[in-house]
Amino acid sequence: MSAVAVLRLPLAVDLSGFVKLLQRMQVPHRVSEESGEQVLWVPANISQDVLSLYERFPAGDPDQQLDIPAVLTIQRPGFVEQLRYAKATALVLLLSILVGAVTLLGENLDTMRWLTFLDFRVVGEYIHFVPLADSLAAGQWWRLMTPMLIHFGILHLAMNGMWYWELGRRIESRQGSINLIGLTLLFSLVSNCAQYYFSGPTLFGGLSGVLYGLLGHCWIFQLLAPNPAYRLPRGVLVMMLVWLVLCLSGLISMIGFGEIANAAHVSGLLIGCFTGLLGGLYNRRKLAA
Repeated sequence: MSAVAVLRLPLAVDLSGFVKLLQRMQVPHRVSEESGEQVLWVPANISQDVLSLYERFPAGDPDQQLDIPAVLTIQRPGFVEQLRYAKATALVLLLSILVGAVTLLGENLDTMRWLTFLDFRVVGEYIHFVPLADSLAAGQWWRLMTPMLIHFGILHLAMNGMWYWELGRRIESRQGSINLIGLTLLFSLVSNCAQYYFSGPTLFGGLSGVLYGLLGHCWIFQLLAPNPAYRLPRGVLVMMLVWLVLCLSGLISMIGFGEIANAAHVSGLLIGCFTGLLGGLYNRRKLAA
């Protein structure tokens, strides 16, 4: 079902209360910015109902039971409906799943070597890495980013996929698909280069460096320019930061989770905080203008 713009409001208008109301009612929606305005998108078949609801409760009233007509009680959007608002997020996840299938989650080295940061050859029981400069000279620039699509095991892919779906959709709904793809590629580039710099020629992969970038972006952006899309569930930020500290301590590796790409995590978080700072300051300035 197609989405329509039901509200176009100045950025200075606080829409957070009404968005909370839509969330409590489980109404599918998203808020974007276009030409200095915030735009509320909803499915076309309920647009008039949502507009009527806004006219009654422009500030929202999420903490009280409202006398709302049954026609406005919307069911939770299905997965297909959610995909309509998160095409770029779904694309990255689909590519990760496809790569996981063709690489047999890291078991098929012949296929995986085309996506790793360093090309390599298996000679007997040893892996011989090709210098990065040689690969780049041959035009294989994709290697700087494609390790994010490689995962080693179903649990690795499932956990990273779950968190990318959670964080990616927030950024895509707030800043659009192009910005999400751009941030994903930037975070992958920085985290992969950092991991290579600190660990040397090794096999590494996964979306975790990108995830910490997305986390840092949402975190700092929300502090500077509050928006419902970037308001993370309670405890998520603390949990991921605690996990980062545990990984840095070496405890996670000692209990059998394998080697952790700590440099990718830390660098991803730092570059994400930086982009969140830039984006938050820019949006704060627009609100003040």
